[in-house]
Amino acid sequence: MTWITDSVAIGDHGLTLPRVGLGTASLGNFLGAISDEQAADTVAGAYRSGVRYFDTAPLYGHGLAERRLAEGLGAHRSDVVISTKVGRLLRADAPRDESQYVDGEPFYTDVPDVGPIWDFSYEGVRTSLAESLERLDVDHVDILNLHDPDEHFDVASTTAYHALRDLRAEGAVKGIGAGMNQTPVLTRLVETCDLDVVLLAGRYTLLDQSSMEELLPACRRRGTSVIAGGVFNSGVLLDPSEGARFDYAPAASGVLEKARAIAEVCDRYDVPLGAAAIQFPLAHPEVGSLLIGARSPEEFQADLDLLAVPIPGDLWRELRSTGLLPDDVPTPEGR
Repeated sequence: MTWITDSVAIGDHGLTLPRVGLGTASLGNFLGAISDEQAADTVAGAYRSGVRYFDTAPLYGHGLAERRLAEGLGAHRSDVVISTKVGRLLRADAPRDESQYVDGEPFYTDVPDVGPIWDFSYEGVRTSLAESLERLDVDHVDILNLHDPDEHFDVASTTAYHALRDLRAEGAVKGIGAGMNQTPVLTRLVETCDLDVVLLAGRYTLLDQSSMEELLPACRRRGTSVIAGGVFNSGVLLDPSEGARFDYAPAASGVLEKARAIAEVCDRYDVPLGAAAIQFPLAHPEVGSLLIGARSPEEFQADLDLLAVPIPGDLWRELRSTGLLPDDVPTPEGR
């Protein structure tokens, strides 16, 4: 297994992206608080394991994840690929954003006394980057993504994109893109803008291949690489027991039923469900990199171990023959 050390060329601006990276939402106290020490240990442990790509965002813990990433990397900040995002500024007078709550509870807990305010303006993008650089304690990041522009397509695809394009032309970043967990707007952005990457969360997984219909073909036509995140679909592809989460909320009965059916096939081949889930996205030719989210060094190492589990080709063939995967979906038999 060489995924941890593999890398691919992305775009036309000198960016090389490792095939496996660490996503840092959990380091921002997503769905539960962790200590500064645990967050730093998670980052440092990922680096020691060979990971050289780290993704973050101002939204993650309202700046907390970016600061913790800087602390965990220490002097290695210049040795890695870092991506962050724009579209929200963190301000003390921010109104409550209901999209960041589920069942009345916030996604991020014990965070700094600031909140996100939508801002896809030209100056807003540049201001967001400057503030991220300060929190990350670096003079540049490698990739800058529009973050969740679902309701802001018009300004994101024009004004905000122009700011990203200019930053790339100036050499301030090597790659630009967009990060979302839905495909329609992301597909439109790929078709409208010259993006190097898209960060797709949860829509190309062992459970959900909805991006195959429009987004992945658009990425192929436009030469846009896909970074796959959310490969466990919030945990249901690790343990599809009652109460498991899908898209950050309790999974519906139909989702649980399909995840359990996949798990039963995996059990027949003595393969952990999580191993099939984490290896599946990397087989698609449009997927350049995979982000693993973890909240402790032990959790991250467990995920790396899942990447190394041998999976027989018969398992993938049975998933196809039973209709649990489409006939034309790429799978990792060749690795």
